Amino acid sequence: MKKHSKTDWARVNALTDDTIDYSDSPEVTEEFFKIMTRREPEKMLVNLRLNREIVDFFKEHSNKYQTKINEVLLSLVHSYKKSHSY
Repeated sequence: MKKHSKTDWARVNALTDDTIDYSDSPEVTEEFFKIMTRREPEKMLVNLRLNREIVDFFKEHSNKYQTKINEVLLSLVHSYKKSHSY
């Protein structure tokens, strides 16, 4: 079942680049560009037991909750590698 969008798409489509506030956009660094342009890594199917609170949180915030959990874990891995000179 698809949720009805509350976005006023006519208003969004009427925006021009000079009227959009980009002040909270992340800086596009070389590292960011590499991450965004790399190929999708191989994924493997696993059976994983998570706390209900975790699953409920991600389901509440995204229809693609499994993908979001993967993204958060991947971010943690990258952060760990960076901080530990992996």
